[in-house]
Amino acid sequence: MTAADPQSLRHLLDAVVAVGSGLELPSMLRRITELACDLVDARYGALGVLDEARTGLSQFITVGVDDETHAAIGNLPEGHGILGLLIVDAEPLRLPDLHQHPDSFGFPPNHPEMKSFLGVPIRVRGEVFGNLYLTEKTSAEEFDDVDEELVVGLAAAAGVAIENARLHARVTELATMDDRERIARDLHDTVIQRLFATGLSLQGTAPLVTRNPDIAVSRIENAVDDLDETVKQIRSSIFALESTRTTGPGLRDRVLSLCRESAGALGFDPRVFFDGPLEAAVDDDLGADLLATLREALSNVARHAQATRVEVSVVVDDEYLTAEITDDGTGIAAVPGRGGHGLPNMAVRAVRHDGTFEHRPGPSSGTTIHWSVPRP
Repeated sequence: MTAADPQSLRHLLDAVVAVGSGLELPSMLRRITELACDLVDARYGALGVLDEARTGLSQFITVGVDDETHAAIGNLPEGHGILGLLIVDAEPLRLPDLHQHPDSFGFPPNHPEMKSFLGVPIRVRGEVFGNLYLTEKTSAEEFDDVDEELVVGLAAAAGVAIENARLHARVTELATMDDRERIARDLHDTVIQRLFATGLSLQGTAPLVTRNPDIAVSRIENAVDDLDETVKQIRSSIFALESTRTTGPGLRDRVLSLCRESAGALGFDPRVFFDGPLEAAVDDDLGADLLATLREALSNVARHAQATRVEVSVVVDDEYLTAEITDDGTGIAAVPGRGGHGLPNMAVRAVRHDGTFEHRPGPSSGTTIHWSVPRP
């Protein structure tokens, strides 16, 4: 194989850093696919996750195909034809023309035309987790051995990142179970005992109602106060249970975690601002696109902007969820050849929710990314 040039290796290093910067598996899988496309100039990319039997695909994440085309194509691939070759024989596969291969099934109606192909397995702890499929190299007729080297390197890093995400999810799940046990103990040790003591107090008050009404009234008032305090503790425990209802942290915590993770690539911590009911107003689908947009924007700043300051603002008002990322770097126009799929991906995520996306010069220097979508 031909050795990759220094610029290609730099792109691979940037991609490895980017794929290792997240901990949520669903958004990470899409991010891996986007990075692979950027790395080798592929117009289309997909990541197929193997099913439990390891004979087909349980998930199929795509990049480069819009929602309308997805709907027109219909069902996603299950792992037959050339896609199935990588499942049976988990080795890199490079083809100048998909149509010429004897195992080619062809494409269903409305499928985009694809010719050049590069497929690479992703391994997690020695087993194949899934496969990266890249098609239609835009800068050449076909993928070459350097492209294969780069994607194999990215796949190795992706395997480590995927395993890390799985472990993080498991740790979070265990922490959630611990929280539930702690709340149960609080309910038993504090709330139930308080109710029991209040019941005993009221039971002892009954004989005093006729003999000493003043003392009886005082005890009843104290019991009411105790019950009021108990209700507050029950409500607090219910809210705590609500906060641990999912196996992961809330969206606000995930935004903060993402920004902390980006500090390694940036060289400093971004400043983060929140305004509005983020947890209540944003559903899982929109939250995933918000996180992916922030990750993309911060990655672009780290790779291109040479910034010394970044501010991230996430605002929820009566109508919109708005995210702004502002840096004091060189600006997009000042970076020769800056392009790739980053900015278009952010725009696509906004349009997916009937929103808007723009990038403009920052207040004094650098760039401001503005991403706004209607509240669900």
